[in-house]
Amino acid sequence: MEDVTDPAFRHLCKRYGADRVYTEFVNADALVRDVASTMRKLTINDAERPVAIQIYGREPEAMADAARIVEQVKPDFIDINFGCPVKKVAGKGAGAGLLRDVPKMLAIAKAVVEAVHTPVTAKTRLGWDDSHLVPTAGQVPFVVDLAEALQDCGIAELAIHGRTRAQMYRGEADWTLIGQVKNNPRMRIPIIGNGDVTTPERAKECFDRYGVDAIMVGRATFGCPWIFADMKNHLFPDMPPIPSPTGAMDACVEVLKEHVNRAIEWCGNDERKGIVHSRRHFAASPIFKGLADFKQTRIALLRADTKEEVFSIMDDIVNKWGNNKS
Repeated sequence: MEDVTDPAFRHLCKRYGADRVYTEFVNADALVRDVASTMRKLTINDAERPVAIQIYGREPEAMADAARIVEQVKPDFIDINFGCPVKKVAGKGAGAGLLRDVPKMLAIAKAVVEAVHTPVTAKTRLGWDDSHLVPTAGQVPFVVDLAEALQDCGIAELAIHGRTRAQMYRGEADWTLIGQVKNNPRMRIPIIGNGDVTTPERAKECFDRYGVDAIMVGRATFGCPWIFADMKNHLFPDMPPIPSPTGAMDACVEVLKEHVNRAIEWCGNDERKGIVHSRRHFAASPIFKGLADFKQTRIALLRADTKEEVFSIMDDIVNKWGNNKS
């Protein structure tokens, strides 16, 4: 996720039990042009393994070239984004835009697989719009057919978000079609389900009901990297629990502070840049939701541009609201 899964955040997700982390998605054309800010997104370290570097683009040759560049930093996986719905990506024929040009999508998948020795995975959606959700007589659903085709191209794993591109992130993710892909007897590769997995209970339901091999958690991690610990503790009650700050606002705030510190370090010790980079997380953190009369404090928190100011406001929040929201 762009401007979300930087090394600072990935480190925290791994600490709290994420089995795999993904980099921010990387523009293939910018990689080929050796754009410095894009090349920087390839920074990974051994502590976060297994880690996937995700790339996106619209031309097979450029994507293959980008994959060769990515392979030089030795990620565990190279992931192709066929699912990003935002206009600046999909509108230009990349990401979810390729759902309208499946032959080119498959050409890209094949080109990337053939270009590298690293396992190549992919993420996509149920289709472009509602027309892809209802199969014509005698045919399988669009995403079931697409998954088989990607498998035939050599894709090693497939993650599916349970919405169309037209839906963006509106409505509810439809996991029934994800389940159909997983239960297709012709599928041999692992299927990862994604979309609206926001609680430990929902994570268990997705495994139990749809039989997926793994779940991918996205927006629910914003400002809440410990969600992986909560999910794993619920999924595997017989295993030693992973410590989680859930339920203790002061402990959660300390994690957010650590994120700010790591983001500043990641940004070359540029304090303001690091705060801006991590602001999206503490703006979305669930620990601040539902607090009475919080609006002005939230505005102040999002406007603060020094670490001292951010931490002072966070301390005030703990002192005023503590561990209850009333």
